[in-house]
Amino acid sequence: MAHVITFQTAKFDIKKETPNPINPIAGESVLLWLCEKLKGSGYEADAPATEDWGWYTGVQKDGTVYLVGASAEADDPGPEIGWTVQIHKQRSFKDKLTGANKMTEDDPLSRTIEVVLRADPGIHAIEADRS
Repeated sequence: MAHVITFQTAKFDIKKETPNPINPIAGESVLLWLCEKLKGSGYEADAPATEDWGWYTGVQKDGTVYLVGASAEADDPGPEIGWTVQIHKQRSFKDKLTGANKMTEDDPLSRTIEVVLRADPGIHAIEADRS
């Protein structure tokens, strides 16, 4: 189960992002900013890379590994853009077979990302789906 957080902001300039060669979807700027913020909470993150649905990065702490994705809803970009951040916890094949190591509602990375977003006054309309 992935956690999905959506929000609105004019904070990120998608015109300054590296073009996504797979599909023209923004997300790099959010991930670069978010990865820098997560360092303060002890997380390590890879450089963002492209995917057909947007951008992603690997994030880890204390042996727990995640894939964090970001994409913009910017068909007609105005000053405010809608963003989606997805958080997927990596689980081994054995974990999946036994039902172990599932992502829970109180997942620490998911909560940390939400706290970081809510702490920024330029980001609003934050909604988190942890179901």
